[in-house]
Parts: sequence; C-alpha cells; structure tokens
Amino acid sequence: MLLNLNIIDLAVVKTLDLDLAKGMSVLTGETGAGKSILLTALGLALGDRADSGYVRPDCKRAEINLEFDLADVPQAQHWLKDHDLDEGQHCLIRRTVSDDGRSKAYINNRPVTLQILQELSEMLVQIHGQHAHLTLLDGDEQRRLLDAFGKNQPLLDKLNACYQQWQQANKELAKLTKAGADQLQREEFLRYQLDELQHIDLHNYNYSALADEHNKLANLESILTVGQQQIDSLYENDELSANKLLNHSVSELTQIARFAPELNEICTLLTEAQIQVEEAALQFRRFLNSQEADPQRLADLDSQMASIQKLSRKHHVNPDDLPVLAENLARELDGLIHSTERIEALTVQTEQLRKHYHQLATELSTQRCSQASKLQQQISAMIKELGMPQGEFLVQCALLENSLPKLNGLDKIDFLVCANPGLPAKPLAKVASGGELSRISLAIQVTTASDNSTPTMIFDEVDSGIGGGIAEIVGQKLRSLGLGRQVLCVTHLPQVAAQAHHHLYVEKNNQTDITSSTVRPLDTDERAEEIARMLGGVTITENTRAHAKEMLTIGIRNQ
Repeated sequence: MLLNLNIIDLAVVKTLDLDLAKGMSVLTGETGAGKSILLTALGLALGDRADSGYVRPDCKRAEINLEFDLADVPQAQHWLKDHDLDEGQHCLIRRTVSDDGRSKAYINNRPVTLQILQELSEMLVQIHGQHAHLTLLDGDEQRRLLDAFGKNQPLLDKLNACYQQWQQANKELAKLTKAGADQLQREEFLRYQLDELQHIDLHNYNYSALADEHNKLANLESILTVGQQQIDSLYENDELSANKLLNHSVSELTQIARFAPELNEICTLLTEAQIQVEEAALQFRRFLNSQEADPQRLADLDSQMASIQKLSRKHHVNPDDLPVLAENLARELDGLIHSTERIEALTVQTEQLRKHYHQLATELSTQRCSQASKLQQQISAMIKELGMPQGEFLVQCALLENSLPKLNGLDKIDFLVCANPGLPAKPLAKVASGGELSRISLAIQVTTASDNSTPTMIFDEVDSGIGGGIAEIVGQKLRSLGLGRQVLCVTHLPQVAAQAHHHLYVEKNNQTDITSSTVRPLDTDERAEEIARMLGGVTITENTRAHAKEMLTIGIRNQ
C-alpha cells in the first residue's frame, strides 16, 4: 500500500507531502487544478518516460518520492530480497528528473535501472487511465485481461519459454537446410583458406616477435657500427674515452681533496661513475660479440613477413588476428562437416518442442475457455447494473487456423457485446455508443481488478461518460474494491466522490508569478461543500448543499 507521496518542483506542484490511507480515496477539484499531475508524478516514480518539461520553471530538477508498506505484498518482498534491495517491510522509491532531461531512479536509496523499477512497480500499483476503453479494443489487451483474470501467467510463461526454444531451433534448422545446397563448395573454399593460413605456422605464431627479429637483423650493420663507436667513446679510446676522462678527473680531484676534504664525496661519485661506465662498456662488448649477420635467416623472415602481410590484406584483418581468423574458419568448417548430424538432431528437437508447445497450448486454451465463461458472466451482470439492462457480454475463444507455435498461444480472444436483445453480438470496436463503451470498459476494469492482488489501484476519470444513478453504482463498485486494498480515483462525479472513504481536494494557487497546486484532505463539512460544488453551477444554493449532505450521509452509511 502507498503510504506517502512526496513531490518537489514538478510542473505546477512546488512541494507536496501527502499521506494516503487504505480504502477508497477520491481526488477532486476544478478543471485544470492539477489532478492529472499527481497521476503523472506517480507514473514517473513508477518508471514512465521522463523529460525536462516536467521540471517546474526556474528549478534545477524535479523529485518524486513514494513510500510503500509491503505487509500485504509478499511477492514484492521476495523480489526485493532476490535483487538485494530489501529494507524490511517498507519500500522507498525515488525518481529525479533534471532540467537537462536526465533522470535517475532509486529503490531504498540504491540506484536502479528503469527496467528494474518497472518490474517492481507492476507488483505495487495498477493504473487504469481515462482512455482505457481505447486500449480495450486491441486483441492483445483483451487476451491479457482474460489471462490476468484467470491467473494464467505461470502456464503462459511455460508456453512462451517453449515457443522461444522452438523458434530458435527452427531458425537454425531452416538456415542449415538452406545452406545444404552450397555446402560442398563452401567446404572446399574453407579448406583452401585454412591451408593458406597453416603455411605461416599458426601453432608457433607470434607476429610481434617476428617483426622485432626482422627489424633487428635488417639493421644489424648499423647496430654493429654505432655500437663499436660507442664502445670507443666509453672505454677503448686511450685519449678521449669517458673512462679515461673520468680517471683523470678522479686523480686531479684526489690531489686537491687533501686541502678541501668536502670534495671527497665528489671523488667517490666520480669513481662510482667510472666503474659503471666500465661495466656498461664490457656488457656492450659482449652484446656486439654475440651478434652475427645471418643473410639466410633474414631472407626467411622477409618471406614470412611478406606472406603474413599478404594474408592480412586478403582477409582484411590485422596480422595479430590471423590465428583467431583461422579458428573461426575451422569452427565453420567443422560445423559444415557435422551439419548433417546437426540437421537430424534439430529436426527431432523441433518436433519434440512443437509437441510440447501444443500440449501447453491445449491446456491454456482449456483454461481460457473455462475462465472466459466466468468472466463474461461477471461482466454481463455488472453492465446490467451500469444502465444496460439488456446487455450481454461475451468472451469468444477461437483457435487460430495456423497451428505453428506462436507467442501467447494459439487462441484468438475477442470481447463481444450485445446491447439489445435479438441483435447479434458485435466486437467492442463496433459498439456505436461512446457511453456504452465507457460503461463496458469500466465493468471490465472493475471486474478484472477485483481478482487482482495489486495492493494499490488508481482510476483516472474512468467514470467519464456516465452520470445519475449509474454514477452512484460506479462509486459503490469502486468503494467495494477499496474494502480490501487502496483505491485512488480522480473523478468529476459527485455520486462517486460521495462513496469514498477519504476525500482529497486539489486546488490551484495563482497568487504568485508561477502557478502552483496543492492537495489537502477534506473533513466532513468540507466534503459536503465540495460535493455541492460538483453538483451545482456557479451559485451553490442551500438545496444543493442539502442534497450534497444527503449524498454524503448515504455514502458514509453504505460504508
């Protein structure tokens, strides 16, 4: 259940901190007061798409915070534990939207992706919008509502998982079968490419080492010439070598250090430098002595490097990636060689998956047909209460002609309605009256919601297009939903508002440069005045107030 809604700098709301209770709560107010922004805030906090237009003018960001009590939602508690997001029985959801359009989401103060947030939201809140009757015209939505009513999701998940496995295996089978005609030619081509690559000794292949060795041998004459020059400069030139000069400096400084002892440290450093120069020269000499020109090896390396560069250009890969290329070609060749066995295995696998899918689809169809009968009975009874005394609602389940596995089963679900006796039932999309469609939509939503475990349900002006006694019945139905859960309802109908357990009033403040909206709970007297406003016109008479009090008294009595 939603305990608290906190909004900061969102559109017309500067600050709002609203505590919510169990039962049915209505939100009312003048048109344009900001009722819809509360539902927008809830939608954003629960994972709807955000943009910078939601941020209040002259503000850096908007923020929405929701606090939920999860005592009645064990599924959500387990989900939070599985995702290492649990913090006891309460859950905090926060969503921020910056003025540059970026948004962030948090669950119990830990950052999460929108996908994760939406997964949790589906367990906590269900929103029925004022245009729900339009989405009900879609066949997929009708199927979803029937499955939700019948609690078919576990079986549906099994069926869809089987379908995904069958689809993957069937695609691979089709690909291999199609490739069979060109298989021999492709095998020969792959063998030829692999033979070419094997000539560069892929088992001991190290392109960087080959390149370094080739570079060294190609420049060996320069190495030896410059090396001998440096050895002469360091040690072997009797007159001008660094060793000779350092030796002379140490000798001279040792003489004057007798008169300036502080020079002894410098003498020591120069002596150490002379030792280092001598050691470097000796190592350099050993290196040069070990080098030997090898024209044949250089020629072999030239040939190898040329072959590598040619293959690299031919296959459009870096020289270092040639072994990986060979592995991929070998893997493809192996796949082609064993494709016959793979085709046979896939043929068996796809047939087994198809049979299993049809078993699950048959089981699902049976459940849907059984539940369709129950659903149409309940909705038919409700639309009669909602002012269609001769109305009949039908849920038609028919098998698709194509028996190939499909996502969500092989059933075509259609919602049909007959508004008058003697006339054939027609699909919802062909119902002429908008008022009738609104009532049918409301009946479907209330009926399917009654069997839903979601603790918080929101109805946004779903009662539009009705009035009078029908509106009172709608209010009673929504109130009955609120007996075991939390129901929030945005309405313009006094008959609905009078049935609520709690009444929240949305009002707009135009006294500042930037318009702002606030929400406050109404006491009994204030509720009567608000219902009178909803009943009356510009001027509210005492008779209107008396009527409002009577409606409220009846509504409270019914509770």
